Amino acid sequence: MAPLLKDELDIVIPTIRNLDFLEMWRPFFQPYHLIIIQDGDPSVTIKVPDGFDYEFYNRTDINRILGAKASCISYKDGACRSFGFMVSKKKYIFTIDDDCFVAKDPSGNEINALEQHIENLVTPSTPLFFNTLYDPFCDGADFVRGYPFSMREGLPTAVSHGLWLNIPDYDAPTQLVKPRERNTRYVDMVMTIPKGTLFPMCGMNLAFDRELIGPAMYYGLMGEGQPIGRYDDMWAGWCMKVVCDHLGWGVKTGLPYIWHSKASNPFSNLKKEFKGIFWQEDMIPFFQTLKLPKDCNTSQKCYIELSKQVRAKLGKIDPYFNKLADAMVTWIEAWDELNPPSGAATVAQWVEDTPYKGSDGD
Repeated sequence: MAPLLKDELDIVIPTIRNLDFLEMWRPFFQPYHLIIIQDGDPSVTIKVPDGFDYEFYNRTDINRILGAKASCISYKDGACRSFGFMVSKKKYIFTIDDDCFVAKDPSGNEINALEQHIENLVTPSTPLFFNTLYDPFCDGADFVRGYPFSMREGLPTAVSHGLWLNIPDYDAPTQLVKPRERNTRYVDMVMTIPKGTLFPMCGMNLAFDRELIGPAMYYGLMGEGQPIGRYDDMWAGWCMKVVCDHLGWGVKTGLPYIWHSKASNPFSNLKKEFKGIFWQEDMIPFFQTLKLPKDCNTSQKCYIELSKQVRAKLGKIDPYFNKLADAMVTWIEAWDELNPPSGAATVAQWVEDTPYKGSDGD
């Protein structure tokens, strides 16, 4: 059988090391195009196994391509993968970390994570009404009695969030108190995250519809020179979910599983997460109560409005959020330069015409 969406999907991988892990993924990844982003010193040589179709970017390339706007791409942090999202020209993106391997289901069969992500993305989501058999579009499931027929068509799926066996995606304090804990539970389930509900998005096993949500899938300003790290994917997840809820798109979570093989150092993680652990107590209520105006009808416009509200409301907590708001605008400007929007008015023009004055909601 021909690989699903072979010419419509890019695989984005941030890395600091040789990509030997691709050998295990070869049966599943080799038909697809890879975009590899070097996370760190561009003078270090990264080796890619033979036989893969890929393009490679390091920090020198990012600076050359984006110029001054390269400031929005994080350095020495996995958030550098955002550049791969920007330069791709495909409809779909799958992104995976280089310490993730092929998992096996309870029957011992290797899991084709990419295939499951594609199945999630090409079937509708049901964020407006919860189905107790979870995803009604999965094999062997359907809508249960009492599910409104007017909602059974579902909504487009923008994001497929996969999970992990072995090393859980824990924060540093949880790592410290549970250093030997491993996730061994395989739950054969896909579900739509309800509208209005946030979740902690993990970026190590993630796929999304780039045409729908790509401009809002920005991993923020993290890593070297920033006061926070390890919140890049969560920031992207909170922003993305607010945009999806506003524009009428769905987010699925559950299958597929990958095997996460390497636990990062909890003490190093604590230094990166320290401020985020405090700031998230304000960030999460901010996103839970955030409303976007009706004229925000594209991901770009939604994201620019988000940047204004970040500056107005989170900027009071720490100057970092003003810097992050600037980076969010720069990200959209750089995105539009590499991916020119259709229509006469650019997002930059729209920004100038619509200063933040609070939100009238939906």
